[in-house]
Amino acid sequence: MLVLLPPSEGKAASGRGAPLKTGSLSLPGLTAAREAVLGELVELCAGDEEKAREVLGLSEGLRGEVAKNVELPTAGARPAGEIYTGVLYDALDLASLDAAAKRRAARSLLVFSGLWGAVRVTDRIPSYRCSMGVKLPGLGALGAYWRAPMAEVLPEAAGDGLVLDLRSAAYAAPWKPQGEVASRTATVRVLHAPTRKVVSHFNKATKGRIVRSLLTTGTAPEGPAELVDALRDLGYAVEAQAPAKAGKPWSLDVLVDEVH
Repeated sequence: MLVLLPPSEGKAASGRGAPLKTGSLSLPGLTAAREAVLGELVELCAGDEEKAREVLGLSEGLRGEVAKNVELPTAGARPAGEIYTGVLYDALDLASLDAAAKRRAARSLLVFSGLWGAVRVTDRIPSYRCSMGVKLPGLGALGAYWRAPMAEVLPEAAGDGLVLDLRSAAYAAPWKPQGEVASRTATVRVLHAPTRKVVSHFNKATKGRIVRSLLTTGTAPEGPAELVDALRDLGYAVEAQAPAKAGKPWSLDVLVDEVH
């Protein structure tokens, strides 16, 4: 099983670990693209601060993120699972998993990123600020920039099992499973049952809880239909829609009564 996750806007501090080594990250086929984005981002942030803040979409209160990006090549690196914080990652709570669940997380979780493309939770990265919606002066819109390298690398990373896609729309843009991979992909929305609306906070929290439940129980559905059964066994209310034609993903709605 491969679980596709969005990153978080909020991130923990880089810490005092050894600096980033782009060649040591998972999915080495993305190395050249990562280095190009990193170089462009550092150059942007080392120049006109106001321009960098505008390009990155940062408020006045986040001005310090520009300077932090300048230091990325030498900043300390920590496992991505420790860098990413926020509602989904709080609910997932990787640090509290037992050893077996942590091994499953290392194998199955893939976090998408405007800067790195996609990383495993065990990959060591520094804290940064660069969303997938950014349009860098030299490389253009990152959502479009990542499509070609992702198309080369991600089908192999998906293996031959279930692909559980929990990404937000911006982070789904660089790679959408196609063909045979799509047929074993399930995309998930979390809806407030009484209103049938997506509410950001509990959408993220519920997705984190779903992933945690699968990791802690060792549940490994072979495909989307088996995932539906597994989630129902875990106590989730799920409505599933199989694709109308081959080569398309399943759509799953998880219904939640309480907003928390």
